Amino acid sequence: MTKIGVIGLGLIGGSIFKDLKKLGYDVVGISQSQNGEHIYKNYETLKDCSIVFVCSAMNKTLEILEKLEGILNSDTIVTDVCSLKKFVTEKERPYVFIPSHPMAGTEHKGFENSFEGMFKGATWVLTPFKNTSEDKVKTLVSIIEKLGANPLFTTPDRHDEAAAMISHMPMLISQAIFKAASSNPLALEMASSGFRDMTRLALSNEEMAADMINMNHENIQTAILKVYKAVGDLTSKDYEAQIKDIKQQRSKMFLS
Repeated sequence: MTKIGVIGLGLIGGSIFKDLKKLGYDVVGISQSQNGEHIYKNYETLKDCSIVFVCSAMNKTLEILEKLEGILNSDTIVTDVCSLKKFVTEKERPYVFIPSHPMAGTEHKGFENSFEGMFKGATWVLTPFKNTSEDKVKTLVSIIEKLGANPLFTTPDRHDEAAAMISHMPMLISQAIFKAASSNPLALEMASSGFRDMTRLALSNEEMAADMINMNHENIQTAILKVYKAVGDLTSKDYEAQIKDIKQQRSKMFLS
């Protein structure tokens, strides 16, 4: 049976761990904060794993990837789940490293908020190195698909630019909206569902949010400028027609 390791049992890692256990895999977790069956603190436990998911905070991922170099064999598949891909692809590894990013999660954090089925219907982005074995990529993709996700291939640069537009910049804007409204007590008193929905991402994991902003700030700045231009375009032309078109496109995209 394929043995799979999961390093970091927070929201994402915990959900992967729970899903793999339900699917019947021999899965072990590495966590310094969680305890339980098949959960360990020693990285040596991963020695005989065929696949390892690195689900740590972005600011700790490179350190963990380095640590694994002295533990895993050259045939082991390793993937990360960071929301940025360029910084983890600047060095090739002695094992089979296939960077990836599941487009799933909530505004909550921690193992206690992880759950089975998080990745059903989600897009899972992969940015493999050009010389990576096709068979190894297929092996990882098969696990991702069993988790219920849909694989999408791109390059690290294109991924980070797109992530800024649809994930990192919206989080920052959400935080900025709440910060701006906080100076108006009446606005906060009047706030209802629209404000609640627009500021949901302001509840994001603080460490994760700081990593996103600090490590992808150039792409985020570009994304904000594009939004600023879009606001100008919307308000200077036929607003009603443009909104109708946007509603149609969004409805098709999310089927709701």
